[in-house]
Amino acid sequence: MLARKSIIPEEYVLARIAAENVRRQPRYTARPRQARFIAKNGSCNAAHKNIREQGRFLQDVFTTLVDLKWRYTLFIFTMSFLCSWLLFAMMWWLLAFAHGDLDPRPSSGSEPCVTKVRSFSSAFLFSIEVQVTIGFGGRMITEECATAITGLIVQNISGLIINAVMLGCIFMKTAQAHRRAETLIFSRHAVICLRNGRLCFMFRVGDLRKSMIISASVRMQVVRRSTTAEGEILPLHQIDIPVDNPLDSGSIFLVAPLTISHVLDRRSPLYEISASDLQSQNLEVIVILEGVVETTGITTQARTSYISEEILWGYRFVPVVTEEDGVYSVDYSKFGNRVKVATPRCSARELDEKPSILIQTLQRSELSHQNSLRKRSS
Repeated sequence: MLARKSIIPEEYVLARIAAENVRRQPRYTARPRQARFIAKNGSCNAAHKNIREQGRFLQDVFTTLVDLKWRYTLFIFTMSFLCSWLLFAMMWWLLAFAHGDLDPRPSSGSEPCVTKVRSFSSAFLFSIEVQVTIGFGGRMITEECATAITGLIVQNISGLIINAVMLGCIFMKTAQAHRRAETLIFSRHAVICLRNGRLCFMFRVGDLRKSMIISASVRMQVVRRSTTAEGEILPLHQIDIPVDNPLDSGSIFLVAPLTISHVLDRRSPLYEISASDLQSQNLEVIVILEGVVETTGITTQARTSYISEEILWGYRFVPVVTEEDGVYSVDYSKFGNRVKVATPRCSARELDEKPSILIQTLQRSELSHQNSLRKRSS
């Protein structure tokens, strides 16, 4: 026994056993994160690359300025005024130089074009006074030079154009439609459950402000990778899906949080998807809410999306609106809360082909409801 122990060291045997145990352990591969076309905050997850015709952005300068970030917009706002002041200051300085107003010993009887402009600094101050219409009273144009009068008219017109463009750009950036969309909220998860005997895809939307969204409407699209009959691959195939809305106008009255539903019927792209198939599907449901802001009259749009991991099968949203002392109270702390309900795990197509599945599900739901009532009473 001692000889056998000396042939194979004990440390080697223990290391080999540990290595074999490590190799026998099951290996789990993490599922790659699904890329989404629309982020949860509504921004589009698309990067535009290799744009050769960059000059097209300069053909619409105003929209380009509005789309820029705030730091670039404020930089352009400041530099436009500074450059215009410096440009016209150079003009006034050259005009005074040509007329001889910069001479320390002016000739007697000659009147300067602009009084008290004896250096570039004073010309710059006069340029600011003219364009901003400050008018301190120390510097003024005389009737001596017709060129100075023409320059005054040109600077006033140029200043008005710069003020209109820059102030309009700042106003449009502060009153952009997506600012109002910050108070339009969506539930973080969507659910699939039974409603009126049909499987429905549902999510919740709400407005945090008291000012309403006029003529609000909701549109839904499914974005998925598909292949045509000819073998063409469509990486972002967009399919419109109808929204279940009892109103003929198609608009919603968003005075309180609403649960928007989509019936999984034959027209739905989710018609043949079951609960087990949902997690393996590479699809994204895009929700778009559009309406007119009551206070400003600007059309706003709020967007979000739900990927397959954010769609919960067999859940229902809890009520958030209650009546208290004659007033409807909305509890936003329960906005995304949901409760598990009895729901068939099959697809909507199988549910239509086998109505017995629905009957069995309703019976189980009624039985669970009675049991819960018994527990509360006891």
